[in-house]
Amino acid sequence: MKLNCSISIFSVALCTTLSALPASSETLRLLTWGGYAPEDVVAKFEAETGHKVEVTKSNNEEMIAKLRATGGGGFDLAQPSQDRIAGPQEEFGIYKPIDMSKIDTSLFIPSMLEATKGNTTVGSDVYGVPHIWGTSGLVLDTSKAEMVKDYTDLCSDDVAGKVSYRLKRPTLIGFAFAMGLDPFAAYGDEAAYTEIMSQVEAKLIECKPNVKTYWGGGDELMGLLRSGEVVASMAWDTGGWKLNADNPDITFVAPAAGALGWVDTFALPAKGKADEAAYAWINFVMQPEVAAMITAAAGNFTASQGADEFADDDLKARYRASFPPEAIDNIKWYPPVPAGLEAIEGGVLDRVKAAN
Repeated sequence: MKLNCSISIFSVALCTTLSALPASSETLRLLTWGGYAPEDVVAKFEAETGHKVEVTKSNNEEMIAKLRATGGGGFDLAQPSQDRIAGPQEEFGIYKPIDMSKIDTSLFIPSMLEATKGNTTVGSDVYGVPHIWGTSGLVLDTSKAEMVKDYTDLCSDDVAGKVSYRLKRPTLIGFAFAMGLDPFAAYGDEAAYTEIMSQVEAKLIECKPNVKTYWGGGDELMGLLRSGEVVASMAWDTGGWKLNADNPDITFVAPAAGALGWVDTFALPAKGKADEAAYAWINFVMQPEVAAMITAAAGNFTASQGADEFADDDLKARYRASFPPEAIDNIKWYPPVPAGLEAIEGGVLDRVKAAN
């Protein structure tokens, strides 16, 4: 509709306001995690685009359940982890393909974008692009464990009795990569995966004398590292950076074999009604300055290229020390887990725990 803007000062002001809005403003119903859509970012987006945002906070299990219940309806943009897309899509059809021509791919760290596209492709269609990410790797007291460069170095005599890690699948996966094996490549071959896990099992049993304790919670591990009882561990990047704020000798180190990475994505629910607003939100929040605002709220970095430039100076320094570009490109991103593998892993973990 063409407006007649010559009637009054009020009309001119109204016309100016309306002309600044998109051709058709929409309400974006966003299904996301806490901290991923902070109020200041939402306000900035609404002011700049004219779209409105309704935020529903959730988690992976709830997202899948909500979208299953409606056949992919009720929301216009969701943020499941990348390993929660291909399987649910094949089984329930709850997403629709992403039109990559509407995504400003220059805003993304290339290796993360390509990895996420690969892990969320069903048939020939891409169903997810990356947003928030994090990793597990090594958290070390570098003044006492500088020789630890990879997961298997936790078995070194130099740190005997002062090592900790969880008896969980990330430990199995990390040790496998450090042993020159590729567990993700064996996901489609149960016999090959069993053989890899048997080698990891033997290594972890051999390594048991080095372990002070198998930690169960983040607070427990932080206490062990702060006290000096543990000087080398497997843990998350954000935990290592938190410890570094108190003790500059303790920090997160990306292992030589590659940190193990998770990614929360952008995915389009199958019956979403506001695609224009969804694509606008994705491209908006991936701008480096805006992405840094989300990092400040969520505590994790995004897949936005160059966003670390705008992060808090201390966090930026820790991030860059832990993740030079080659370490970013070497992250091993978790793909969807095929049925049957968790049972294999559970058996390995039980036998390691029971071994003398």
